Amino acid sequence: MVEWCLPQDIDLEGVEFKSMASGSHKIQSDFIYFRKGPFFGLACFANMPVESELERGARMKSVGILSPSYTLLYRYMHFLENQVRHQLETPGHYSRLAAFYEDKKGVLHASPGRGGSLPPVYWLPSIHRYMYPEMKITHPAGCMSQFIKFFGEQILILWKFALLRKRILIFSPPPVGVVCYRVYCCCCLANVSLPGIGGTVPESKPFFYVNVADIESLEVEVSYVACTTEKIFEEKRELYDVYVDNQNVKTHHEHLQPLLKINSADREKYRRLSEQRQMLLYSQEVEGDYNPCEEDLFVLFFLEQNNRIFQTLLEVSASQDKTLTAEHARGMGLDPQGDRSFLMDLLEAYGIDVMLVIDNPCCP
Repeated sequence: MVEWCLPQDIDLEGVEFKSMASGSHKIQSDFIYFRKGPFFGLACFANMPVESELERGARMKSVGILSPSYTLLYRYMHFLENQVRHQLETPGHYSRLAAFYEDKKGVLHASPGRGGSLPPVYWLPSIHRYMYPEMKITHPAGCMSQFIKFFGEQILILWKFALLRKRILIFSPPPVGVVCYRVYCCCCLANVSLPGIGGTVPESKPFFYVNVADIESLEVEVSYVACTTEKIFEEKRELYDVYVDNQNVKTHHEHLQPLLKINSADREKYRRLSEQRQMLLYSQEVEGDYNPCEEDLFVLFFLEQNNRIFQTLLEVSASQDKTLTAEHARGMGLDPQGDRSFLMDLLEAYGIDVMLVIDNPCCP
């Protein structure tokens, strides 16, 4: 139940299920990013054993905030963690929360353009601070390096699905905080900063944590990235295109199956990314230069890759014969054979008028 809120006239239906992940009773603490209508939310959850039959031996609460943009929410995580402890230990005292709201409401109620209704290039508008939302994981190494370590070469599979604006659902048991960061990192793979690209594709949206209460809203979404702790979603295939269970990326769509295979161009991209990361870590260690950081490198790597692909596709579509050859594919950093179906899906998704003349080999 929603115990207390400010302002009191805001529609919070279902927010109690979003701010406490299903299965949270098994863990001591967590944090959760979620969506509620046009707003993004961050809630900190904590679970405290109590000697009370009425509370069945445990007191569980979440304290959260809603904002038109998710990029600033992490700044308040420390405050929310302290407040949820305070609420568990001395329930019913809301003066600090009320003071926080009075102090921050001008910030939190920023113009809708800051988050809920960004232009189609949803993820990244120029380098560094403006480059991607300031969202650092509590782990000092940063969420991007965690993401790369967790998925390895499979980030190239996720990259293709993200670029195709597929509905991606990530399953994991609680705690869900780190999985919310995987949603964010997945979104960072699909940035394109070329004018004229992205107008025909649906806006990709980070839904962060979702549960069964969100099924109705997910049914109408054509593109999203989300995470859940509820295994039942796996059976609801009409809700997603790509299902990620731990490190296992899968799809039930037959035409998307070829995209699950890592090819030679993917391995080369992953090798280059790893090399650049090693060089950056070396320069940080030897020269003490922490600018740019690993997040910048990661985001820029995929932004440049995506721009190179679309720059080539736009040039070919503007040429007289509109013919995309194996040489073009290699120039874009793609495998002419292994990425053939990905390229065809890409041309269709972005409405680019190009003729693909890469032979489809009859034998693997």
